[in-house]
Amino acid sequence: MKTILVVEDDPLLLKTLGQVLKKDGYQTVLCENGKKAVERFTDLKPDMLITDLMMPEMDGTQLVQHVRQQLQSAIPILILSASGEEASVLDAFKLGANDYVTKPFNPRELSLRVKRLLS
Repeated sequence: MKTILVVEDDPLLLKTLGQVLKKDGYQTVLCENGKKAVERFTDLKPDMLITDLMMPEMDGTQLVQHVRQQLQSAIPILILSASGEEASVLDAFKLGANDYVTKPFNPRELSLRVKRLLS
């Protein structure tokens, strides 16, 4: 079973993401900020990371940068963000994100994108 680390500071959305992904057959580990995600990442060795961009303590761009540069991990990273601005999207891809989904999102679309990134 593939493990997905999900990082989102909105508790309701975090819970919803966990439920959607569990229904799709994934094990999920939920974190409410990037700092906690970094703490869990090394022990967990997830198969994928889904993260919000705007979060307290450590934002999504810092988290992606940390995963790619310090941890040297090549796992698929999907960004979920309310910001659909071109600059935000391009920055996320430059840092090493594999996909970008703008909130609000369709759960079926998210499921398909996750499946594609993990196949």
